[in-house]
Amino acid sequence: MSEGSKGSSLAFGQVVIGPPGSGKTTYCHGMQEFMGRIGRKVAVVNLDPANEGMPYPCAVDISELITLPDVMESLKLGPNGGLIYCMEYLEANLDWLQEKLAAFRGHYYLFDCPGQVELYTHHSALKNVFAQMAKWNFRLAAVHLVDSHYCTDAGKFISVLCTSLSTMLHVELPHVNVLSKMDLIEQYGKLAFNLDYYTEVLDLSYLVDHLASDPFFRNYRRLNAKLVEVIEDYSLVSFVPLNVQDKESMRQVMQAVDKANGYSFGDQEHRSLEALMSAAVGADFHFTSTLAVQEKYVQSRDKTVEEEVMDM
Repeated sequence: MSEGSKGSSLAFGQVVIGPPGSGKTTYCHGMQEFMGRIGRKVAVVNLDPANEGMPYPCAVDISELITLPDVMESLKLGPNGGLIYCMEYLEANLDWLQEKLAAFRGHYYLFDCPGQVELYTHHSALKNVFAQMAKWNFRLAAVHLVDSHYCTDAGKFISVLCTSLSTMLHVELPHVNVLSKMDLIEQYGKLAFNLDYYTEVLDLSYLVDHLASDPFFRNYRRLNAKLVEVIEDYSLVSFVPLNVQDKESMRQVMQAVDKANGYSFGDQEHRSLEALMSAAVGADFHFTSTLAVQEKYVQSRDKTVEEEVMDM
């Protein structure tokens, strides 16, 4: 198995989920590249029957078992119904998946999953697949990607929080929520609060107050307040910011997931990670050294605190 589990039969991996366009395939490509540079053997498993032209080397591809276009054509289903059928077909053919995964024993697994939200909030097929993999001694963590541009709209951010909470409760895996595409966030507008307000999901009453200034949401203040109350009562949702081109950001996400699924570093991997973080890298993703947007918002917050101290 992985270097962190020598002498055991455990396998470790990430289940990469999230709505369409959140960057799941790009994440799998970037994480495979990043982990490869620190000596971790990675196998990417495509579980999305609608995925075509993957940018990463695919170790296991569900299209060898079933594809969405074939299902839609033969059963006259739409894309949503077709995806549900594909996942139920996978659940019914777990021996195929087990055999394919066994060929990559000793690797760290990245599972690139479909983007249909209902698969993780209501439907049970994928949940059952992950539960069966746990019986095969897989230690998985769910990495739930959310496009960071939702932070620029208070109403959409509350919706994302509810979806994330529902996914966490339904999937029943150790969970890491990730705000993806942090390098693009400012293209959608200025954040109303500092970045840590969104990543740590701080006092959401401020978000409700912010929504109340919008005439469209004014009549829904009580509803939004109750939704926020549910989120805060569970106290489960928080986010790790991610810029897939930033090696420090990738390291933070990787270590958060390693903590969630129980993977532990081997000495050689630790030395390789230290070397990677201190070196300039020039490959496909051109990893940089800082997360510029995050630093900007953190610095603005620190500056405000400093000014308040000076005023005292």
